[in-house]
Amino acid sequence: MNILAFDAATPVLSIALSSEKGNFYFEADAGLRHSELLIEEARRLAGKAGLEAADISLLACMGGPGSFTGLRIGFAAAKGMALGLGKPFVSVPTLDCMALPHRHWSGAVLPVIDAKKNHFFGAVYREGKKISPCLDSGIPELLSFLIPGEKALVTGPDAGLFMENLEHCAGKDAFSFFMDRDCRAGHARHLLELAREKYILQNCGDDFDTGPLYLRKSDAELTLEERGGQERG
Repeated sequence: MNILAFDAATPVLSIALSSEKGNFYFEADAGLRHSELLIEEARRLAGKAGLEAADISLLACMGGPGSFTGLRIGFAAAKGMALGLGKPFVSVPTLDCMALPHRHWSGAVLPVIDAKKNHFFGAVYREGKKISPCLDSGIPELLSFLIPGEKALVTGPDAGLFMENLEHCAGKDAFSFFMDRDCRAGHARHLLELAREKYILQNCGDDFDTGPLYLRKSDAELTLEERGGQERG
């Protein structure tokens, strides 16, 4: 099965292609250039694998949480190519992909993404299984899912910020925290693995009405709501 996966959920854009010739990857700290690079680099990877667009069997993208713009770009690319080629697509929760490479960690794994306003998008995993919901929360709520004395590995693109804020958090001394050295890496290669598993398990792709998981409304939506409330007041 030839799978093309897009990870545009964070500033680090990564793309992965699984083919009979092997796996091919692209990664760049792209900032706001995801839409410029994504299709061009996907074509380059397909060329390396000796594939035409019609040879792709499955398209995959991050399902969220993550950047509002980045998630939309990933979904648009995956769904657009899938519709154009008549192929299935699947989305996979972003935090699941970030936690996957640490499934053998002997403790808790906390993948985190900065959600601003002193909050993080995050979840807690243990032995490869998610033991909390995907949260938009402050650090104390995430810590409430840990076991006193437990080792906790913090990963994800904003692990460093989490560790900085952790210094001011009451109760942190009940746990032993470690930071993933490769926390800024992209996760398209892990998306490949989970997308394949999901597609095989459900024996079909996602419904094309499927969209990103947004744990919080966008700043623009919140601003409109605030203005509406002020006008009504």
